[in-house]
Amino acid sequence: MANISDSASTKSRIVSEAKFDPRIKSYILWAGTALCIITIAGILLLPFWLTLGRMYINRYFESLHCELKTRALHFKKGVLFQTERTIPLDKIQDLTFKEGPLLRYFGLSTLYVETAGQSAQSASDMSLIGIIDSQVFREKVLDQRDIVTDIQSTGRLNNTSEDSSPLYPVLKEIHQTLINIEKKLDSRN
Repeated sequence: MANISDSASTKSRIVSEAKFDPRIKSYILWAGTALCIITIAGILLLPFWLTLGRMYINRYFESLHCELKTRALHFKKGVLFQTERTIPLDKIQDLTFKEGPLLRYFGLSTLYVETAGQSAQSASDMSLIGIIDSQVFREKVLDQRDIVTDIQSTGRLNNTSEDSSPLYPVLKEIHQTLINIEKKLDSRN
């Protein structure tokens, strides 16, 4: 008999994994330096930022992880303060690109994930800076979102056969068992 946990593992299958551009490190270093120069207290912190900042930035870059699963977009980042978000694909309304002058200089962009039910004050539910081939990743997320919403609206994809479901063998076996029970009950009468 097939294991029902097999069907749960197919729900969380990884469709695509985002790779992050190493130029994020330079961008964060220069953005932090600019912030230190602009603020009075930051000028005092500038030597610490320039010496210890690279170590922090390298650890931050290594912590970046984003994967598109069959039903959700999963993202992790952070060194001191870690953030881990999972956004169901059916809640994603749009993925928006934004670039500032500093991001453009480094050849990077930010991908903002906007979801249903987010408050008007928040800019987005998730922001992903420096994804390599971000346009391609955006299209993969939107395509997978469309697949998920099609499945939810129709109950299943129109072009899949019944026997492609991971539960089909289990249901078939249950059906056969019920037929056998019914035959035994009929033969006793």
